[in-house]
Amino acid sequence: MQNVVGVYFKKAGNLEYYSPQHFDLEEGQYVVVESQRGIEVGYIKHEPLDVADEDVTLPLKKIVRVATEEDMAQYRQNELDAARAFDICKAVISQLDLDMRLVNCEYILDKSKVIFNFTSEDRVDFRKLVRILAQKLKTRIELRQIGVRDEAKLLGGIGPCGRSLCCSTFLGDFEPVSIKMAKEQNLSLNPTKISGACGRLMCCLKYENEHYEEARAQLPDVGDAVATPEGHGEVIGLNILDITMQVKIEGVEQPLEYKMEELEALK
Repeated sequence: MQNVVGVYFKKAGNLEYYSPQHFDLEEGQYVVVESQRGIEVGYIKHEPLDVADEDVTLPLKKIVRVATEEDMAQYRQNELDAARAFDICKAVISQLDLDMRLVNCEYILDKSKVIFNFTSEDRVDFRKLVRILAQKLKTRIELRQIGVRDEAKLLGGIGPCGRSLCCSTFLGDFEPVSIKMAKEQNLSLNPTKISGACGRLMCCLKYENEHYEEARAQLPDVGDAVATPEGHGEVIGLNILDITMQVKIEGVEQPLEYKMEELEALK
């Protein structure tokens, strides 16, 4: 077992685990850690707990320190400087006529590196851009090409449901979503109905998919012949949510609805 603490670096970012060391840590507290990107400020998502060795990547990195007032002041100043660096980078991209869309910009805590995230449909030769930015900003430059889902996660927005995007509020990693999930849930396959703000299939198709798969496995297929209390009939429709079906029975004008357990009782 490993004693770990979960740390987020930004809202709805990926949760990473660190060794709490001797620090007395509480949920919501800001800490300084050394992440894959460098020295960063993150906040405690949950207090230290014991987890199995196979659930974490060993060796665990350690919490450097609890964030001080100076750290938080630097963190806020970095956000202001990042906004300025964003404008500079955007101007240089326009000047060089590069086919890329700048999404955001972030400094790590000690300002030894600035990270620019961008999207593009093609590979971009940004070597000249890096040289110009390094001269203007006097620090290491890192450009990362991200996908449209990551762009939506970073920028945020409102989904078709009228709520804030799941990816920008509480989702960590993206899970695979397929058109099969929409079919299982009897949703319209119109792309405008099942696509999120990023233009990809909505992440929420995954949320209830397991229930739909379990319910669908209990029901017959449309077109199957079934025995009912009123006689034999053909399944013409399914309602996955309450596990019922509509059956057309010969000699009966209107289709009748049955729960699955009603037909199973006949057996």
